[in-house]
Amino acid sequence: MCEFKTDLVIVGAGPGGLSAALYSKRSGLNFEIVEKLMPGGQIIKTDSIENYPGFKENISGFELAQNLVEHCKKLGIEVRDSFDVSSIEVNENRQNGKSYKFKCQSDKGIIRTNSLIIATGASPSRLGVEGEEKFIGSGISFCATCDGALYRDKEVAVVGGGNTALEEAIFLTKFAKRVYIIHRRDELRAEQILRDRAFKNEKIKFLWSSVIERFTGSDRLEEILVRNKKENKTFKLKISAVFEYVGLDPNSVMVRDLVDSDDRGFILTNSRMETSMPGIFAVGDVRSTPLRQVITAVADGSIAAIYADRFLYSLEHG
Repeated sequence: MCEFKTDLVIVGAGPGGLSAALYSKRSGLNFEIVEKLMPGGQIIKTDSIENYPGFKENISGFELAQNLVEHCKKLGIEVRDSFDVSSIEVNENRQNGKSYKFKCQSDKGIIRTNSLIIATGASPSRLGVEGEEKFIGSGISFCATCDGALYRDKEVAVVGGGNTALEEAIFLTKFAKRVYIIHRRDELRAEQILRDRAFKNEKIKFLWSSVIERFTGSDRLEEILVRNKKENKTFKLKISAVFEYVGLDPNSVMVRDLVDSDDRGFILTNSRMETSMPGIFAVGDVRSTPLRQVITAVADGSIAAIYADRFLYSLEHG
């Protein structure tokens, strides 16, 4: 098994991690950036981003991610992809006269480092109802951009009432005959501009104050059982696919015993992106933050890199 030693490890190569890498490079730091899948993060699956400053026209998430990756490559930054960090330990280990505080374990090797930027993002939450696990990938999806075209001229549903739910529902109307938006409340949390677009779209139908109680079908999803909470009545709906957008769960397991987090597992930081453990920083969707957008992840990454540099300087110079 290979072993690497460096001053800083950036775990995750989404917008936050890539931004941290750019600023770390500019600071002249000795660092590694690792990613368990492919560089770019979840924005790769986003059909259109229309609120990123500097882009007057909409840009796809994939294109924006590629721009970030190419920017890194131009500066000589290479992402170690397929490098899944399974655990991080505090492991003071003096080697060659230098102490490495953290040990990052992966099936690809071990990295010893003095500081970490956790940029691992968050994963879609599940509804946790009967039949859900059975039909994930066979009618239940978390990515309309990935799977929407499979349901041309079909009836599909989107669960949720936030920005992502409405953005994906509007995108699905390019393909589907009908898009139901199933929302547990009687009003939306999404921005007004998205609400207006959804309300004007003739292919979208809202099921207010409603939740899915069961998914059914043979090999693929065929039907859902929906309950209207206000009327306490249930009804069945023939459906080809359900796209779930009901929140996010942080990918923070690897540091859960090392740093403080909120009751949902999102990592707590200060304005410098510092966690409760000196030397560990957190950025983007994995940290407790009031807004989860590409622009906030990029900003977090740049801040963390600057203060990681100052932390490492203090180790060398006291």
